[in-house]
Amino acid sequence: MFNALGEPNVTTNHIADETGISPGNLYYHFRSKDDIVEQLFGAYETLIDEALLLPASRRANVEDLWLQLHLLFEAIGRYRFLHRDLVDILSRNRRIRSRFSRILDRATASATTLLRTLTDDGVLHADADELRLLVENAIALTTFWVGYDSVRGGHYDGAIGDPRLGMRRIIALLAPYLAQTERAHLAELAASYAD
Repeated sequence: MFNALGEPNVTTNHIADETGISPGNLYYHFRSKDDIVEQLFGAYETLIDEALLLPASRRANVEDLWLQLHLLFEAIGRYRFLHRDLVDILSRNRRIRSRFSRILDRATASATTLLRTLTDDGVLHADADELRLLVENAIALTTFWVGYDSVRGGHYDGAIGDPRLGMRRIIALLAPYLAQTERAHLAELAASYAD
């Protein structure tokens, strides 16, 4: 319901009706709609944390970058209401605001580590300032892609366009900094994912 209607437009009465239980029974399990949102946020956070993991037994490579983007955009698509209504949710809920801030910190650390590894291995050619800006821009684009896609694509019904478009935008940010062979490899991965 949150994905389809937007979190601000869904009340606890809507949720009770949709689940076929009385509002009183819903309140027995959840004190408020924010409790439900927090429960959903916990599942979302688990998926994001899994997506941000880098290989522990070997050096990360371009395929790890692609996999990370795939898993991130899959999680965002599944819980798109969080990103579409992000500012509203965070302005009301201090606990989620704190947890989301920590997600951004973890995403920054993971992306920085991944891109530094690619730089050290000669796959990515960026100095420290360029690397920092690439990470910041990639995280901003990933975080607010759902809102942009909704406005740009006219998806006001909670649907989002193809998550691959978000992934391709991140790749487009990185492409000028990638070695030619790795750019070609990412293009192959993108083509195989499109099938």
